[in-house]
Amino acid sequence: MRKIMFSFVGLALVCSAAPTWVGAADPGTATPDEVITKVHEAVQYLKDKGLAGFSDFNNNKDSRWVWKDSYVFVYSCRDNVMIAHPLRPDMVGKPILQMKDDKEHFLFKDMCKAGDNADGGWVEYWWPKPGEAKSSRKISYVHSAEVSFKPDIQVGSGIYDDKMSVEDLNKLAIQAKQPKKDAP
Repeated sequence: MRKIMFSFVGLALVCSAAPTWVGAADPGTATPDEVITKVHEAVQYLKDKGLAGFSDFNNNKDSRWVWKDSYVFVYSCRDNVMIAHPLRPDMVGKPILQMKDDKEHFLFKDMCKAGDNADGGWVEYWWPKPGEAKSSRKISYVHSAEVSFKPDIQVGSGIYDDKMSVEDLNKLAIQAKQPKKDAP
């Protein structure tokens, strides 16, 4: 008999509505759970390290902030600047709020709004997968991070998917922040 293991959040989703994307992950593709976990880890890391922690996210494809087909990036909405990006050093220090995706969507304006929510939020846009030139549908989870005396910092990471809904992913983000209850 095979044993099937689910994370607490994954089990909650299976029991509640069984979205089509639960359990159908490619081992080389980041999952929503991994993205949420990495973003929360990065928020805590920057809170602990302060401004000196930014450099750990820059131009380092072998860091803990790059995995499978995803990575963590850091930006400031108030200062309108990309602070850290491990795969696109050309973006660091550049303005972000006027950046558009391939569908003429101001992606960082939506990210700044979503990241201001207490639970963070997911934003849909079109962005090339690492190593590809053509854009794919990407959904990124973003969350605010209070770093030293800069309360406007946000951290994000995403998944490339054409089926998941932003609404389901936002529910997942809220569930991930709720305290875990021990099973009876």
